[in-house]
Amino acid sequence: MNRNKRLFKLVDILYISMIILPIMIAMVIKILTTPLSQGISISGARIFFSIPFPVQDLIITEAQLNSAFVLISILGVCLFLTHGINSGNLTTRHHIAEWIVEKVQGLVDGNMGEFFKGYAPFVTAILGLSGFSSLLSLCGLFPPTSDINIVAGWAILVFILITYYKLKGGFLNYLKGFTEPIFVMAPLNVLGEIATPVSMAFRHYGNVLSGMVIAVLISSALQGLSSMVLSWLPGFLGEIPFLQIGIPAVLSVYFDVFSGCMQAYIFAMLTMLNISGAFPQEEYEMRKKKKLLKIKNK
Repeated sequence: MNRNKRLFKLVDILYISMIILPIMIAMVIKILTTPLSQGISISGARIFFSIPFPVQDLIITEAQLNSAFVLISILGVCLFLTHGINSGNLTTRHHIAEWIVEKVQGLVDGNMGEFFKGYAPFVTAILGLSGFSSLLSLCGLFPPTSDINIVAGWAILVFILITYYKLKGGFLNYLKGFTEPIFVMAPLNVLGEIATPVSMAFRHYGNVLSGMVIAVLISSALQGLSSMVLSWLPGFLGEIPFLQIGIPAVLSVYFDVFSGCMQAYIFAMLTMLNISGAFPQEEYEMRKKKKLLKIKNK
């Protein structure tokens, strides 16, 4: 094996470590910082520490740390899939990377149009971050998507982009939109504007959190049912929760994998539709033409 191949494999190992190590570190932190408890325990993200600030302390929670670990893992996945893609020797992972790019680009082109074709990386980031965050529960970790603060941050970012593209039609045109179809509808239109990020955040957060709660409740109920129905078994066999074997795993496939990925897709779709739908293309084209005419007249 020549030096270049050894270096290539070494870089591959580094990227794979970037994918795995953050999740392992999160699991170690979870084990070391979680107190022993009995029975059902359903709680929000644990607070690790706070950083003093003049107005309000910055609280560092389990959801924030896990989000950071997910970002590092996603970066590792991206680097691994694209490593050596320009060498001319395309491998399976390079085809996977190209397939992801093509699918997301097609999704963006079909839902947002030609003007927003550059939004494919942004939409890919939303899908990856949301999907990977929800899948953390498979490792016994707190999924950041079940923390309203994390998802609300994403929704606020989308709301800023929506407002930015609405303003491309002109500030007066933006204000005029609140008075349509009649002026008295202005208060309701303002509420509707605010409701967009609120509904996006609560839809995503609520679905992921409810799945976690249902899975924990069913698992606990199966443990109690197993103890009640199978207590007649001799010795230690009566203490084994046989009914908990298999069923929670099947539920996890739905609530953690299917539902988590579905919520990521829905959030990405709402992002694309809300941003593209907010863009007043006709007004923007008219303003663009007027500016060009002014420049020519000068």
